[in-house]
Amino acid sequence: MSAALPTPGAPYQVPPEPSRWPSIALAAGVHAALLAFLWIGVSWQNTEPVSVEAEVWDMKIQDAAPPPPPPVQETAPPPTPEPLPAPKVAPPPPPPVEVKAAPKPPDIALEREKQRKLQREEERKERELAEREEQKRQDLADKKAREKADKLAAEKKKKEQDAADKLAEKRAEELAEKKDAEKKLLADKKKAADKLAKAKADAEAKVLKDIREADMRRITGQASGNGTSGTAPKSTAPRLDASYQAAIAGKVKRSTNFAGDTSVPGNPRAEFVVEQLPTGEIISVRKTRSSGVPAFDAAVERGINAASPLPKKKDGTVERSFPIGVAMKDLE
Repeated sequence: MSAALPTPGAPYQVPPEPSRWPSIALAAGVHAALLAFLWIGVSWQNTEPVSVEAEVWDMKIQDAAPPPPPPVQETAPPPTPEPLPAPKVAPPPPPPVEVKAAPKPPDIALEREKQRKLQREEERKERELAEREEQKRQDLADKKAREKADKLAAEKKKKEQDAADKLAEKRAEELAEKKDAEKKLLADKKKAADKLAKAKADAEAKVLKDIREADMRRITGQASGNGTSGTAPKSTAPRLDASYQAAIAGKVKRSTNFAGDTSVPGNPRAEFVVEQLPTGEIISVRKTRSSGVPAFDAAVERGINAASPLPKKKDGTVERSFPIGVAMKDLE
């Protein structure tokens, strides 16, 4: 009896052990039949044979016996003894019946146990075979799963590498574009600075030319005034009104940012001379007096440049050159 192989992929189940009651009933029936057979055989052998008695007469002797003689007056001879009866001969007993020993019936329990052992051995072999097949199937499934996982990991790594390469390429392009933009901006700034420097230089040259022309006119006028009636205009020094100076000083203070300590002894003051264009744009800043604190001097100079263009007078004109002084306490 062979157990059905389990379906691949299904969990293995131990087959249930067959019921023992039918086997026990069959064994009891066989033993009862065996006992009945033995009892009948023994009873048949113990039956006593029927005894037969027979008398055997010798007919020849009876026929040969002479007839009795007639009575004679003579002395009768002694009587002949009667023959003894033949001994009873018992018939020979019947030949003994050879009773063959009944074949010993096989031990049903041992046979059943042997069959069960064979069945268990067969089931064990089938189970081992099924387990080996299941192990092979599981190993194959694990191998396929590992191969699939390795393939997915390789694909993921390749995608990540491609994404990283694309990102690096994009960043490189952005960096190149940024550098190009910075270069362009620097070029534009340099171009604008060059243009502004050229404009400042042209303005300064024009201012210097105007100053020289004014000086020449003043000199020419003074020279002509010494020999004539003195109709030439007199030379007067430039005067700065208070509101103009206050407007410039206020803008410079607002543009000056000093992050240092202002609680130094005294009230240090930095003074500068500023050259500007007629538009109010500062051409140059020259320090004429230091406050004794280099950081404060640099902050004031940066504030003056940051205040360009400077305010103009009420009539729209500016002073070409004028002094500016800023004290440290003025920034508090």
